Amino acid sequence: MKRIFVITLVAVLLLSSFSFAGAVSPVSAKGPKVLKFDTMVGVPAGLTGTQSQGPLRGINGGGIPWVVADASGELRANGHLEITVQGLVLAGGANTGSNPSAFFRGLVSCVTSTGSFQNILTDQFPATTGPASTGGGNATIEADVILPEPCIAPIIFVTNASGSSWFAATGF
Repeated sequence: MKRIFVITLVAVLLLSSFSFAGAVSPVSAKGPKVLKFDTMVGVPAGLTGTQSQGPLRGINGGGIPWVVADASGELRANGHLEITVQGLVLAGGANTGSNPSAFFRGLVSCVTSTGSFQNILTDQFPATTGPASTGGGNATIEADVILPEPCIAPIIFVTNASGSSWFAATGF
């Protein structure tokens, strides 16, 4: 009788521990979404390099215009960033329609509580080179960054390998 009671007690404890372990969903474990986007805009001619308008959030646009065929991603409150771009290529110059950059980086730009900008870069991620028609300009960036609190009006950028120039930013 005592043995049955012990086995039943162990079984109940095991079952209850499984139900508590499943109580946290994977979605809530990632934190709430701060920003979700289904489009990005490439660098327009007026924002290339160090144009008279100045850099966007302290970051210069690429040296010539860029376009992006498709982009999506999200930023979560815990700093988890996901960006997928397809066909991020030059929109002008000798290599129009191609991506010459083998690596991209993600960048999150926040306005802080003091009104200054804080730009947080990811590590480099591989990008396909060559014409968009053959798969050039595709990349997936997934990283965890440390966001300031609060992170007001975030903008997500795809930059060059050094992070000094942006090729695409959230917007349409």
